[in-house]
Amino acid sequence: MSYKVFVDGQEGTTGLQINEYLAQRADIEILKIDADKRKDLAERKRLINASDITFLCLPDAAAKESAGLVDNPNTCIIDASTAHRVDPDWVFGLPELCPEQRAKIRASKRIANPGCHATAFILALRPLVAAGLLPAATQIAANSITGYSGGGKSMIADYEAAASTTQLKAPRPYALALAHKHLPEMQAYTGLTVAPIFQPIVGPFYKGLAVTAYLQPGQFTRPATPADVQKIIADYYAGERFINVLPVDLEATTDGGFFNVEANNGSNRVDIAVFGNAERMLVIARLDNLGKGASGAAVQAMNVHLGVEESAGLV
Repeated sequence: MSYKVFVDGQEGTTGLQINEYLAQRADIEILKIDADKRKDLAERKRLINASDITFLCLPDAAAKESAGLVDNPNTCIIDASTAHRVDPDWVFGLPELCPEQRAKIRASKRIANPGCHATAFILALRPLVAAGLLPAATQIAANSITGYSGGGKSMIADYEAAASTTQLKAPRPYALALAHKHLPEMQAYTGLTVAPIFQPIVGPFYKGLAVTAYLQPGQFTRPATPADVQKIIADYYAGERFINVLPVDLEATTDGGFFNVEANNGSNRVDIAVFGNAERMLVIARLDNLGKGASGAAVQAMNVHLGVEESAGLV
């Protein structure tokens, strides 16, 4: 069976990557919009309603506009913007979130694609909240280091045009007002009742992302070692194709004590690692910010919704 897919915002970073994922698939017919009609509302509406799946790779306001164009009840919208991620009428497109999430994605025609930082943060901490080890009222401190592709075309152009600019050779912390746009979903889908203290950093590399959450065992509801925390996370994701929970082994999971942020680039995989001791711990989740952090996640959600092999077109 063939499915018709339209990417609204096909020239953006996420849209281009989705097209790359789908271009080699025999079961997908990609509906293209002429370059001179990309802002033609009537043409976009026609293509959206002619599709089985439309991906919205647009700024929030434009994504809301496009979602409002749907009058075909069979068209499924997968929105890569932040516009609908905590909207109760939309399903969060993270299949590994909980046992019932795939059924929700399968049944819904409105799917909100998770953000890159949020995906790593949620996958790292959701099991600990669900197991009752981490109280829901805990305020977690976390940071994320990410490649510059996460900033979109403008930031990519800045970095690639400024090879000799000293400022862009060093990591750059941002979102220092501590009100990053991913905070609502990071709180909502971990089960936390308090927004985390979250501070991201953009690095001088194209892609790759690692979120680090800082844990104090005194926050836990019961005594737990790093091995106990690792086992809770590993049990939660047992059987998940795209999630690999690493052993508590510093030598095996690092390169001489250094954690490789780019290790999952080019894939839809997530690695989760636990480090530390009886007094303090880290949980780190790494992924490709353009893969499982954006386009790969969108394609995975599409596969789940359509009922085809979940890993189709993904590695």
